Amino acid sequence: MNKLLVIVNPTAGRGRARREWPRQAAALRAAGLTVEVVQTRRPGEAVDIAERAALEYEAVVAAGGDGTVHEVANGLLRAGTGAALGVLPLGSGDDFAKMLPPGDPVERIARRTVRPMDAGRIRAGGVTRYFSNGMDIGFGAHGSRNFRKVPPLLTGLGAYLGALALTLLRYPIHAVRLQLDDEAPFAVTTVMTAVMNGRSFGGSFHVCPDALADDGELDLLIVEGLGRLAILGLVPKIMRGAHGGDPRLRLTRARRVLIESDAPLLVEADGEIAFVDARRLEIEVLPGGLPVLA
Repeated sequence: MNKLLVIVNPTAGRGRARREWPRQAAALRAAGLTVEVVQTRRPGEAVDIAERAALEYEAVVAAGGDGTVHEVANGLLRAGTGAALGVLPLGSGDDFAKMLPPGDPVERIARRTVRPMDAGRIRAGGVTRYFSNGMDIGFGAHGSRNFRKVPPLLTGLGAYLGALALTLLRYPIHAVRLQLDDEAPFAVTTVMTAVMNGRSFGGSFHVCPDALADDGELDLLIVEGLGRLAILGLVPKIMRGAHGGDPRLRLTRARRVLIESDAPLLVEADGEIAFVDARRLEIEVLPGGLPVLA
């Protein structure tokens, strides 16, 4: 692993990546790493860069937030060469990075130790997308879209709380059919259904606090249709990861998940909008499918 490509998203973290990248670049050099660097200029560009890079590099580092990790992981998984993913967390939430061993991110990359981690695959309407941390329909997906409407002066948790407030003004309640593995399908009215590889999204919302990224399973949070006051009461519990046992939701695990809806669904994956009008989502875990520098 003599050569690494670093893909920098300068807009990640509401400009945090642009501010901190020079210091991270110096740290990489000080660690004795030989890296080549490319900066993205538009959404989605990192997918194509990573897919091409996987043919030449043994590892590609995502310098940015969960959206940057999402794009780089999608490119690597499309290529299927086994190139490893490295992460320099410079985003707002950095939820995927929370699944990695504690310590300095540059040191993790410099160790060049590859850990097989699970990934998720979504198929909808003939299109395939992957996720490293998690995906959802309902409240979380609309919150992800509203995050882009929050004034840029709000960062970190403040920005996510701003998106939460916007989403409370208008959010969907979906009537869907779910099937987990080979169990019988069942109907549910849900304000949010999240399928997670990681434990949290939005930086502070621990939707599946017991999830493991290398257990060969996906963790689910299924929340029944709730009004605004009920959601406001549930949010602090989810932020603490203390919502287990609440009768208004279900926490479970599966290797395969089918979600069907008569109405179009907005779908987010790793904080990015993956589909805007999906009606059938076929989701499955890829056990150990994502090599990660850890």
